[in-house]
Amino acid sequence: MLGKIESYDENTQTGTVKYEDEFYEFHLDQWSSDAAPKVGDDVDFDHEDSKITDIGLVGAYLVEMKPVKSRIVAGLLGIAFGAIGLHRFYLGFYGLGLAQIAVTFLTGGYGVVWGFVEGALILLGHIYKDAKGRHLK
Repeated sequence: MLGKIESYDENTQTGTVKYEDEFYEFHLDQWSSDAAPKVGDDVDFDHEDSKITDIGLVGAYLVEMKPVKSRIVAGLLGIAFGAIGLHRFYLGFYGLGLAQIAVTFLTGGYGVVWGFVEGALILLGHIYKDAKGRHLK
């Protein structure tokens, strides 16, 4: 069955998986993946009497996500059009992009500084992921 890890305690090495409205307990001994279990991970598991007998990550979590967005493009958009949050829209952070537009208009244009600084941080590698958690190229 496919479920989602709802909790995991590293000290006791136990956790719970939710499938539909049912909860199943597991111990790290039943874990079959190389990566450690994390809350929110999708898992495939087998069970008997609400106890998991075998559990592992679903395939999509086993593959490192490939970069899609360019760090150079995002940084230049931040420097040139940071006042309207264009770099944030490009990276998929739509809420932050709208916030940057609002700050720019409410402060009479001082939101330009926010975008410029973020553009520089992107180019310097301090902001290095898009909204889906993928590293920038």
